Amino acid sequence: MPRGARLDAPGTLHHVMVRGIEGNSIVADDEDRRFFVSRMGKVAMATGTSIFAWALMTNHAHILLKSGSAGLSTFMRRLLTGYATGYNCRHKRHGHLFQNRFKSIVCEEEPYFLRLVSYIHLNPFRAGLVRSLEDLERYPWSGHAVVMNRIRNEWQDRDYVLGYFGQRELLARSAYQEFVAAECGRGSQPELTGGGLIRSVGGWSELKSLRKRQQKQFSDERILGSGEFAKEILDEADEAVKDRLPAIAATAEAAERLRQACEDAGVNINALQGGSRKQNCSELRKKLALEYVLELGMTYAGAARLLGISAAAVNGIVKRNEA
Repeated sequence: MPRGARLDAPGTLHHVMVRGIEGNSIVADDEDRRFFVSRMGKVAMATGTSIFAWALMTNHAHILLKSGSAGLSTFMRRLLTGYATGYNCRHKRHGHLFQNRFKSIVCEEEPYFLRLVSYIHLNPFRAGLVRSLEDLERYPWSGHAVVMNRIRNEWQDRDYVLGYFGQRELLARSAYQEFVAAECGRGSQPELTGGGLIRSVGGWSELKSLRKRQQKQFSDERILGSGEFAKEILDEADEAVKDRLPAIAATAEAAERLRQACEDAGVNINALQGGSRKQNCSELRKKLALEYVLELGMTYAGAARLLGISAAAVNGIVKRNEA
């Protein structure tokens, strides 16, 4: 599948996700964790990258950052290559440690910045790596402890985060703490780990309203933000990026969702695409058809080609859902 081009310019806000190859661990112990965090800080300072939030998990990591003059790709290449080399040397292993391409979402700051900070910092709590929010304040493998002033990382821009809550340190920190506690009940929030049409327009109800008014909304899988923001980002991108149409990214994402959904449901992908009328295939087609059209912004024909049904059938699924 073709890959969407990177969208980047100095000062661009990114939510970056890296995963171990085939879901394997990227850290074995605290020495690995210290090495990863140390390297992240050193590379951030060397490249002028601003890091606002991060969480190092067992088989993946999240980072919220603004790229410096060197660009996102340079920062990530230096971070991941250097860490993987050291990890392999220490553990006497060979081969790739990370999936061959990290995921990055360009984010609109005003509506999403604080939600992204809390979402990323709460990952260890949601995964059960810490038992309480109090424990999270002292957990060394998430940026939350830094914002709460329990741990010092000079390279992490805690002042920028706290600036959203006020100018006085103690009051701002308390307000941040309350905000994170309130956000704790939101759940997994998949909209924060991927772009897409639903995320861009503000939810399913707003998307339906736009469709009824026959208003089109600009979107791109690489961007989390409003249609206006998405268009602005792409308008400013260089020609090499512009030439990679958003449809390419949507189709690649759709194919990956199909593979994953079939694997999770125990459905044979060839049977589904071959028109099988078994109930599990039919239900999965309906689910994916709605995601493809309403979330990824695909055409009925594009969705139909992946699902092994007609464009009219996809249209029918969408209309019944709207009804």
